[in-house]
Order: sequence, then C-alpha cells, then structure tokens
Amino acid sequence: MDIKKIIKISFISILIIITVIGIINTIVIYQIKENNLTKQAINSLVFMQEEMNELLKDTINLDSIEKLDKAKEDFAKYEEEFEKIKDNFKELDKNDLIDFLINDIHNDKIIAKKLNLLFESEQEIEKAFDSIYLLQENKIDLIRQFNSDYPLENELRKKLDNDISKLRNFELSQLFGDVKYYSKEVLYQKRDTETFHKWLNKIQLLKNSYDNIDTKNYLEIVNKVGDYVVNIKRIEDKEIEIKDISLNIININKKYSIEIEEKIEKLSSDFINITYFSILLLLLIVISFLSFLAYKIYKNVGLSIDEIETKIEDGLTEITNLNHEIENTQKEVVFTMGAIGESRSKETGNHVKRVAEYSKLLALYYGLDEKEAEMLKQASPMHDIGKVAIPDAILNKPGRFDKAEREIMNTHAFLGYEMLKHSNRPLLKMAAIVANEHHEKWDGSGYPNGLSGENIHIYGRITALADVFDALGSDRVYKQAWNDEKIFNLFKEEKAKHFDPKLVDIFFEHLDEFLKIRETFKDKF
Repeated sequence: MDIKKIIKISFISILIIITVIGIINTIVIYQIKENNLTKQAINSLVFMQEEMNELLKDTINLDSIEKLDKAKEDFAKYEEEFEKIKDNFKELDKNDLIDFLINDIHNDKIIAKKLNLLFESEQEIEKAFDSIYLLQENKIDLIRQFNSDYPLENELRKKLDNDISKLRNFELSQLFGDVKYYSKEVLYQKRDTETFHKWLNKIQLLKNSYDNIDTKNYLEIVNKVGDYVVNIKRIEDKEIEIKDISLNIININKKYSIEIEEKIEKLSSDFINITYFSILLLLLIVISFLSFLAYKIYKNVGLSIDEIETKIEDGLTEITNLNHEIENTQKEVVFTMGAIGESRSKETGNHVKRVAEYSKLLALYYGLDEKEAEMLKQASPMHDIGKVAIPDAILNKPGRFDKAEREIMNTHAFLGYEMLKHSNRPLLKMAAIVANEHHEKWDGSGYPNGLSGENIHIYGRITALADVFDALGSDRVYKQAWNDEKIFNLFKEEKAKHFDPKLVDIFFEHLDEFLKIRETFKDKF
C-alpha cells in the first residue's frame, strides 16, 4: 500500500473517530441538560407543595371570608402551576433523536415510582386545603356570632355580680364565684365541652337559688356563647390535625425528592463514566493513528521531526480540550433550593429590627469589630426562631402561663439551637448561639443551661439585653408596654443579676442612641 493511500485512509478514519467523539459529547451534554431539567422540575414540585402547605397553615389564621376567598384563589394558582410542572414531564416523554439511543431518566423504574407518589400526594394536600377552608369558614362565622353575643354575656355577668353583692348572701356569692371561675375556664382556657357543662351546671344552681329574669337570660346567652367557644376550639383542633397531616406529606415528599436526586446523580455519574472511557478509548485510537501516520510519513516522505511533533501536539491539545469540556459539563450538574419560615407569634416586624440595631450598637461599644457586630445584627433577629415549634395556644396566650405552659415555652431556646446548629455557615452558627443563650442570666438563674457570667457567650448576653429592653417597651398579648422609668429601674436592679454589668453600663452611657433607634423603628398601627 503506497503512502498516499495510507494517509488518505488514516485521515478518513481520524475524521470518523472525531465525528463519533463529537456525537458522544453532544449526547452527554444533552443528557445532563435533560437530567438537570428533570431535577429542577421535581424540586419545583416539592417547592410548590411547600408553598401550598404554607398557604394552608396561613388560612387557619384568617379572620374574614374575603381573606379566605383570596387564599382559595391563591391556592388554585398553586394548583395550576403544579399541573403545569407535571405536564412538563409529558413534554419530556416526547421522542426525539436522542431518545432512540438513551431513555429519558425520569422513566427509570425507581424515579418514575417516586414521581407518581409526588403527584398523588398533591391531591392529598388539595383535600387538606378544602377541609381547612370549610372549617375556617365555619370558624369565622362562629367567631362573628361569638363577638356579637359575648358583650351581652359580659354585661349580664357584671349586672348579676353587682346585684348579688348587694344581697350580702354568702351562699349566692360563692355560687356566683364559681360561675365567674368557669366562665374564664371556658372562654379563655380549656374551651372544652366538659368545662362548659360545669359552667352551665353552676349557672343552674345559681338560678335555683336566685331565680329571676337576669339569671334566666344569662343561662340562655351562656348556652350560645359557650357553644360557640367549644365549637371554635373543636375546629382549631381539627385544623391542627389536618395541618400536621399536610406537613407530614411535605416531609415525605422531600424524602422522595432527595431519593430521586440521588438516583439521578448515580445514573448521571455512571453514564458520564462510561462516556468518558469511551471517548478516552477513541482518543487513544486517534493518537495511535496519528503516531502511525507520522511514522509512515517520516519514513517514506522525510517529514521533519518538528512537523511530526506539531501534529502530535495538536492532537494532544484536542484531547485536552475534550477532557476540559467533559469536566465542565459535569460541573453543570448542580442544583440549589432554599426556604424560610415566618414568625408565628404576634410580635411586630419592627421588634426584630430594633433588637438587631440594639445588638450591633452594644457589640461595637463592647469592643467587637465592625464585621462581627454587623453579623450579630443579622443573626440576632433569629433569637426566637424556636418559637415556630411552640403551639399557638401557648405562644399567643393572652394571660400568664401556668407551670406546664412555661416549661413548654422555655423550650424555644433549645429548639432554635437544634434547628440552626448543624449549619456550617458562620451566620447560622452565630444565630444558633444567640437562640440557645439569649435567656441565660448573668447570675446563672436563666435557661436552658443555667450558664452564668462570661460562660454565657457575648452574643447571647448582648441579645438578651437588647431583647428585654425592646420587649418591656412594647405591647404584647399578655401585657402592656412599660414606661421608660420603670424599664431603667429594672435594668439597674438586674445589673449583675440578669444582665452583664458592663453591657448595662454601656446601655446607660449611650442611652440617647438606643432611644433614637427605638424612635426610628417604632411600631406603626
């Protein structure tokens, strides 16, 4: 075979191999892109379900039919968006040229099964929302009726109280005392059928001894008001049960999403490895052809060594470029997702703004550098993040907590720490410290760990003072705001007891700056 024929065959073979490499590389890029789209669609499904669940939880707190209808409209939009994402998988199922070579990744047996479970769970969330909607609609109506009839119950109770006190009858006063006690238990505490019946029994006993038009009317209005309260409580319990079921569905779906993503990663990795070795083999063949051709040319035509080396170098450069392309393609297989919660307690949004500003100011005057002080400003608003795990009945209770409720409420510091401690991000690590230690006291009487003095992290000590200062000066469901003089006297008393004495000194030395922050970010009603 002459040299011309060898060169011709060699170049044709190399051209074919390079074409095959290009086709394989195109398939790799296409497949990775399709895998990425599949992962994005799956994560979008889970995210959409989370949004639907958040709306479901928010619906429980709506106080008007108009807001309820708006929530239903928003939920319908989420449903429509979910269906659009679901339909995207049908688009992916349409055959294209690549599908004749490689099956779509979402048709894998395990992935397809998990996807079907995600689709089915969306229907469960829809049912849960429909149930919550009907319950909340009923609850709003009951609350409206309660608000209409409660003033009459309150007025009659006060009138009876006044009339009976004038009689100076110990037995009647004692009976009416029981009536007042159970009215509070039913309206503000237990709100259950058993306590409601006890209330009615006490009113009946009072009526037996003091039978007049007022006791008769009071018994009638209590029957209405008490029934409203018991039914409202029953609806709230049912809503919480449905909300928990929905949350469990979301958690299961997240698990499915992770399992699907892991399966996609494995399939992608296996596919890329096979492709990589295939390309490598073809490249070795190219190199062999180039080497053989160079040798033949050198022997038969007398090409210079420099020319041969140049050709080989060009071939190696092409190999290197192809390898870089494969590596860059693998780096494209990345996905990101995130979410946050909102505060469930009835504190204003400006509370956390003020606490953040106070914390930064204290940190700077304490001696922390600008960067650390700024980070504490960002972390301190998460001091009460653990309250998301505290039941509404306790979190928003209008009166003082009993011992059991206080113990539950106090767990929010540890719960917040548990939520944040696993992160490797500096800001969330700082937030974990703040959440865990902002209720510790300088004298060791705080919680959750009873730390004292400088054993309490400076982040916790700073946030504690900032939080208490703002909380005392703000209205809450369980108290009215204190005046400044009362707050300042408390801070002086609690110096070296509750608070770090150095921080108390800083507070009073720069009091005008703290008051300026409070005025700048004051609550607007």
